[in-house]
Amino acid sequence: MSPNAERRPPPQVSVVVVNWNRRELLRACLRSLQRQSFADFEVIVVDNGSSDGSADMVEQEFAGGGDARFRVIRNRDNLGFCAANNQGIAASRSPLVALLNNDAEADPEWLEEMVKLSTLHPEAGMIACKILTYEDPRRIDKVGHLIYPDGQNRGRGAGEWDMGQYDVVEEVAWPDGCACMFRREALEECGGFDEDFYMFGDDAELGLRLRIAGWKCLYVPTAVVKHHRGGSAALGSTYRLYMIERNRVLLALKLFPWRLLVWNIPYYFLRLLAGVKAAAVGRGEIQRYPGVTGKLRAAVAMVKGDLAALLVAPRILRKRKDIGRIARLKPADICALIQRYRIPLRELVEKGN
Repeated sequence: MSPNAERRPPPQVSVVVVNWNRRELLRACLRSLQRQSFADFEVIVVDNGSSDGSADMVEQEFAGGGDARFRVIRNRDNLGFCAANNQGIAASRSPLVALLNNDAEADPEWLEEMVKLSTLHPEAGMIACKILTYEDPRRIDKVGHLIYPDGQNRGRGAGEWDMGQYDVVEEVAWPDGCACMFRREALEECGGFDEDFYMFGDDAELGLRLRIAGWKCLYVPTAVVKHHRGGSAALGSTYRLYMIERNRVLLALKLFPWRLLVWNIPYYFLRLLAGVKAAAVGRGEIQRYPGVTGKLRAAVAMVKGDLAALLVAPRILRKRKDIGRIARLKPADICALIQRYRIPLRELVEKGN
């Protein structure tokens, strides 16, 4: 950043976009930001060592194409979603920080509607928006998040037809990291993404951590994004399943009160049993792993995820001790929060993620 840029007052919003080898999706994403009705923002693209010319494209068509709002940070290697987002947040100066996946396209009023709501509600450290599936915008991808008491989290409204059932400003648990906004004050108090999570479940961990610190999350239905599903790791990927399971355990170890944590394994096996029953009638995420071989591969991926979590557990438990420094919710309040935004078991196991 130039000295002159440092002297200029920061824009009201910094939008951080993390990219890895998604040049064409990234181009569409950035063009959607150029069409925003709200003008006082900057865009920081953090490129995780792409080999497809993504960073060059950003510099040539956006940052070097006369739009001073765009800049790119080039990483030599893929540092993961969490570390790259933290880089972008650290490089920004705005009081509000928005995140947008490189495989998502924002409607023109996306930023404007989130900024309006954050201005009206200073107690909201997070703003969630309406995320629709790009392939069929009549269907909801996520409108905030829900969680099961074993730490598994799922997008609220995932897979439902968008019939106006979520067209009201309301409090939700936390936003989806695909498209959202954070107040810098909240991030500075609580920290950014936990880089031990790398990807998947990282937004739930950050969101629950901010809730424990007393920050609220509001959902604004008029801020709309369309999301290409499975851009980071394909649906049905065993790696995706491995990371989701690993990070489910880490989230619970780090943030759940002990009174809830002791029930984690019973809740987990209850969910597994319900998942087996759903699979028997061709429902749920397990159907993406066809045949006996596919289901064995899925089971192995989950066991590997559990074992990987145990390897990281000592470091996560040390971080758990730091949560008390920022906590404004008591253990009973945290349990009540999780119960309030608890996803029904049947919905969790029968609907795909």
